[in-house]
Amino acid sequence: MKKIKLNEIDKVPGRRLKPGEKFTFSCHPEIACFNLCCRNLNLFLYPYDVIRLKNSLKISSDEFLDNYVDIVLRPGNFFPEILLKMKEDKEKTCIFLTEKGCSVYEDRPGTCRAFPMENGIIFDDESRQGEIIFFFRPPDFCLGKYEDKKWTPETWATGQDASVYNKMTVEWAKLKS
Repeated sequence: MKKIKLNEIDKVPGRRLKPGEKFTFSCHPEIACFNLCCRNLNLFLYPYDVIRLKNSLKISSDEFLDNYVDIVLRPGNFFPEILLKMKEDKEKTCIFLTEKGCSVYEDRPGTCRAFPMENGIIFDDESRQGEIIFFFRPPDFCLGKYEDKKWTPETWATGQDASVYNKMTVEWAKLKS
């Protein structure tokens, strides 16, 4: 998680969505760009993502970390950053992407659940409280943003079963701060 000063939040790319603000989006196999977003990613995993994925795959945490992620240690960070490995193909495809879509869809990471939004956290060091904020940020090639289905950040989180992921991300931010 990158720390950004509160007065710089409006410089973050994408459209910041306020609670209840509407956006349109739908992704489905009939759309030409289906699954293109699952390529060439720096997809950071949070502890809850790792737990859900390793349980879905029915493997140990050690096995998951050894085979499915890259671990990045940065100076000044107490905790390593965990990134999902991509396939060694030309497009650097997500290792869980199949012709039919995501093979771990029910346990997909929080970042995938949030898409086409990106989540951030406004964290108050003094009160130790965090608030999830949302940015609508689909890539240029994404055609789902032209679909008619209307959402708010709240209805999207509910529809993608992302609420518990969002809560866990806030808890992780508290621990990392």
